[in-house]
Amino acid sequence: MGTIADEAKKCVEVLRNGGVILYPTDTVWGIGCDATNEQAVKRVYEIKRRADNKAMLLLVDSADRLSRYVGNVPSVAWDMIELADTPLTIIYDGARNIAAGLIAEDGSIGIRVTSELFSKELCYRFQKAIVSTSANISGEPTPRYFAEISPEIIEAVDYVVKYKQTEKGSPKASSIVKLSADATVKIIRK
Repeated sequence: MGTIADEAKKCVEVLRNGGVILYPTDTVWGIGCDATNEQAVKRVYEIKRRADNKAMLLLVDSADRLSRYVGNVPSVAWDMIELADTPLTIIYDGARNIAAGLIAEDGSIGIRVTSELFSKELCYRFQKAIVSTSANISGEPTPRYFAEISPEIIEAVDYVVKYKQTEKGSPKASSIVKLSADATVKIIRK
């Protein structure tokens, strides 16, 4: 088992070369890539066998990084992020500076600020948003922990993080809210 820092460094190298990783997040294990690399994003859709009109979310290490990917972050977003005591994905209008394949038809993007040790370290070291989508073939159940991830997914990625592989638990998907530019909040998933 590598340390968090060692594993994050290996992942960053793979991400910078346009690769796809399998990594633990603040919710479930995720398939990830550089959110600004169109080819890498396309590969994640292929691995999941997912229609490319179904948007995937991004992870970042801090709220400060949001304005790089969202044209106008409503001020209420900062309070929502600060006050959230469980993982919270916010869908923002006006996505920018990311692969077009990640942007929903209405121009929005879902972003979560992670506080989990590994994914936060990874995002910090990479200095860009990272795609985070559950480690399953589209339509199949979401694996709750590493041992439930199908061999097909494990073999399809370029690097599998060697951290948290033996942990079991009942991780929960994040809450999702849509926050429009006029600060209207719509709960998508509690």
